[in-house]
Formats: sequence, C-alpha cells, structure tokens
Amino acid sequence: MSVQERKQRERAERERLIVATARELAEQQGWDAVTTRRLAERIEYSQPVLYSHFRGKREIIGAVALQGAAEMAVAVRAATSAVDGPRARVAALARAYLDFAARNPAVYDALFQLDGGLAYAQEDTPAPLKDAFAALLETLGEVAGDGVDPSLFTETFWASLHGLATLTREGRLPPEHTERRVQLLVDRLAVV
Repeated sequence: MSVQERKQRERAERERLIVATARELAEQQGWDAVTTRRLAERIEYSQPVLYSHFRGKREIIGAVALQGAAEMAVAVRAATSAVDGPRARVAALARAYLDFAARNPAVYDALFQLDGGLAYAQEDTPAPLKDAFAALLETLGEVAGDGVDPSLFTETFWASLHGLATLTREGRLPPEHTERRVQLLVDRLAVV
C-alpha cells in the first residue's frame, strides 16, 4: 500500500468517525449539542482537522442525512420484500418508515427537518436521497391507481407518513393508535 493510499484510507476513516460521533451525540442529546468543538473533543482531533473534512455543522448534518437515507431505503425494501401482495407491502412500508423515524429521531431530523445543504427533488439530488425515494416508489407505485402519477402519489403518501411520524414523536398524536392510522392510510389511499 502506498503512502497516498494509506492517507486516503485514514482520511475516510476519520470522516466516518466524525459522522458516527455526530450522529451518536445528536441521538443522545439532540442536534443543539452537536458542535464542532464537542465533536473535536470526542474524536480526539483538533477542530482544524474536523474542518478539513466538513465546512461546518451543516455539512455534517448532510452527511448524517445521506447515511440515514441509505439505511431507510434498506429498511423499507427489507420490510416490503418480506410480505406478499401490494396492500400488505404498503402497510409494511408504512410500518418500516414509522419505525425508522421513531428509532432514529436525530437521523430523521437530519433527513427531513434540518438544513444539511442537500438538494431534494432536483436534478442534483444526491444518490442516497434518490434511492430512498425510489424505495418508496417501488411499492407505492403499485397502488397509485389508474391515471395517477406514481411519483406524485408517492410524495403524497410519504407526506402523510412524515406527518404521522413527526406528530406522534411530538406527542400530538397518541402512539397507541399508530397501527390503526397505518391501516386507515392504506385503506383510503392504496388502490388495488
């Protein structure tokens, strides 16, 4: 291994450490607790080293969001591939999405609430974000109904899931009715 390759590997490892540490800190204490000073202390590198990887907190949030998008796509695909039938897949997708949001609140915020400097629904949208949307579209496109644009239907269904996730987390919807809400959403929107 050349010196150049070793330095590139070390740089990639430091970047993964920064993102993992930011994510861990955000999940434990919220995004307000994530500062470059605290990250530098936790990863035991100087702030200039941290800035050599990311220009600031916004880019770190973006990196966490991209990682989360990839994980969410995997979770949704795993859930939908484990069941048969379009309606069952939609219900599994909804449960997987809501479960991901509940288990990873800081990551979910990085994805959908905070400014990570990422382009959404545009030509230059990063691949992990496009793939997360594609994971939803793969299942939801099956139940959009005749004459309905599958992408538009997916956006609408996703917006409903996002509302359920955020309102439940904020205590504005009682969590004990989540399954009934999922079933109602599937029954009313999924055309089979």
